[in-house]
Amino acid sequence: MYSIFIAEDDAAIADTVKSHLEGWGYKVRCADNFRDVISEFVRFSPQLVLMDIKLPFYDGYYWCAEIRKLSKVPVIFLSSASDNMNVVMAMNMGGDDFIAKPFDLSVLTAKINAVLRRAYSFAGHNSIISHNGAVLDISAATLDFGGKRTELTKNELRILQTLMENAGRIVSRETLMQRLWETDSFVDENTLTVNVGRLRKKLEVIGLTGFITTKIGLGYIIEL
Repeated sequence: MYSIFIAEDDAAIADTVKSHLEGWGYKVRCADNFRDVISEFVRFSPQLVLMDIKLPFYDGYYWCAEIRKLSKVPVIFLSSASDNMNVVMAMNMGGDDFIAKPFDLSVLTAKINAVLRRAYSFAGHNSIISHNGAVLDISAATLDFGGKRTELTKNELRILQTLMENAGRIVSRETLMQRLWETDSFVDENTLTVNVGRLRKKLEVIGLTGFITTKIGLGYIIEL
């Protein structure tokens, strides 16, 4: 089930689109705080964004640029200003498609399905995972927190992705080693310990001290 985030200040339009897409099985959330759309985006961690251009405080172009600093998630712009200049601007700011208002809901759904197929047909999972302000971009192998970024190795990415996908649950060392086994090299318990240690040091550098907790005899956990 794909998740869709709607940044649209017209409540009637937002609610209509939300109800329609939920009828198609999508998980949908509408932005509430237009002063800080990016925080809501990070908390929801959607797989597609519907972004109106004319929004309170900051326009959709601004928020699309902020999203692009964190994620490659598809963004479809919605606007009654459908002149060529706005269409070109939307694409240049990182948009994946543009839909002019008023629009037919069936056309909107078809566009969303097409963009999702292009973006995720080979991905198999969400490209961004967030937890307590930490944003993991799987496609870029980076972690952002508090305005700082660290790059991850393949093994560090696999470990952190597994832990963040299971936040609040203990992940056994065996599970993590099986995840690392998917690489071309053999992984034993000592190698896992070394990788977790290196990952913790990278997290500490960007302010995430204690992000990963060891449960002796059980494994590791990222607390809720």
